[in-house]
Amino acid sequence: MEVKIEAGWKEILKGEFNKGYFQQIAAFLKTEKAQGKAIYPPGPLIFNAFDKTPFDKVKAVILGQDPYHGPGQAHGLCFSVPDGIPPPPSLVNIYKELNKDIGLPIPNTGNLTKWAERGVLLLNAVLTVRAHEPASHSKIGWMEFTDTVIKKISSEKQGVVFLLWGKFAQDKQVLIDETRHHVLKAAHPSPFSADKGFFGCRHFSKTNTLLMNRGIDPIDWSVEQQ
Repeated sequence: MEVKIEAGWKEILKGEFNKGYFQQIAAFLKTEKAQGKAIYPPGPLIFNAFDKTPFDKVKAVILGQDPYHGPGQAHGLCFSVPDGIPPPPSLVNIYKELNKDIGLPIPNTGNLTKWAERGVLLLNAVLTVRAHEPASHSKIGWMEFTDTVIKKISSEKQGVVFLLWGKFAQDKQVLIDETRHHVLKAAHPSPFSADKGFFGCRHFSKTNTLLMNRGIDPIDWSVEQQ
């Protein structure tokens, strides 16, 4: 199967694209579209996280669960929305922690593309969703694919910092070799849980300390207007 994805990832993941589960994902998405269902993000952005953060550039991984299911919100990067779309509540809380942790002003955009371009893989565990139906594509095979992505980063790279926010993300800890990588855990930034351990986690400064301790350049966490 021909999949449009960044060349380094294409090589690393080439064994996945012809597996039965991946072909089932493709067939499912074609059927949904044939039935006139709106699917987010748009097709060219399904692999946006991989295209914006090539495999050899990955320094940190932030793991989300499901794409945003409202019109115009999802663009293939977890927690991020395109310019002109108001930042959703979890992202508002991420910005509050960023401000408290390293003093960055609250950005005027919810677009995290700059993070992705600087080595932060903004990976949702599920890469598509039906409009207005959260978790509607959570059982179609995407998790097998993204679990493989996490395992490939774990086995093929060194010194990556994994930021696992909330129980769903933390359940992926078993996929990560912690003798080679760093895991930072906190509550989810959602308004329902941010005050239970996300606020005050200081994961942005901690990530940079861990990277610098390994001789890797720190991440510029600023979020400029695109």
